[in-house]
Amino acid sequence: MSGQFPDGIGMTSQRTRNRLVQRLQERGISDPAVLAALRSVPRHLFVDEALASRAYEDTALPIGHGQTISQPYVVARMTEALLGGRSCAKVLEIGTGCGYQTAVLASLVEQVYSVERITPLLRQARARLRGLGLYNTHLKPGDGSAGWAQAAPYDGILVTAAAEEIPEQLLLQLAEGGRMVIPVGGENGKQELVRVTRHGDECYCETLDLVRFVPLVRG
Repeated sequence: MSGQFPDGIGMTSQRTRNRLVQRLQERGISDPAVLAALRSVPRHLFVDEALASRAYEDTALPIGHGQTISQPYVVARMTEALLGGRSCAKVLEIGTGCGYQTAVLASLVEQVYSVERITPLLRQARARLRGLGLYNTHLKPGDGSAGWAQAAPYDGILVTAAAEEIPEQLLLQLAEGGRMVIPVGGENGKQELVRVTRHGDECYCETLDLVRFVPLVRG
């Protein structure tokens, strides 16, 4: 889990982060641990320097390669839905991206395994996470829909790209009682944020929100 993260200045200062967290609380995020993670993880270090002054706006920002860093509210909402006040030893993340969501998870759980198909993003994310001393993160390139079977089962799986249907391989990698939070739907149609909970051979789904994510690409 996390150590001490660096402070910023000006539009990246702790005061600016605190204002963001206040806005998240006003929108219904209530888990103290999730709010503390969003307050402490330096989002400005996960975007291009030219966008650092916008890092604590509650909006998605481009990170190159047709990808984005998710809106802070969505990061908080998905993290809260995944953890829900319970302790998780091991979480799988599908779609490392810039590594921000990975860092938030790494400050809350014992081990994070993350899969990213775009190699340059993976390299950047690994460097950022190591620079922050987050050594409980394990990253690899690959097809996210296939998960990371060698390290399964997982107490939680968080998917940061929209699947047309929930990948069967990911369901098989959930531990008993484990949860998966995943956007489901087409890129140009309605996408729903879904939480799947595994009980024995059965999986129970609930819809949490309407969202918009880049598509989960196989291969």
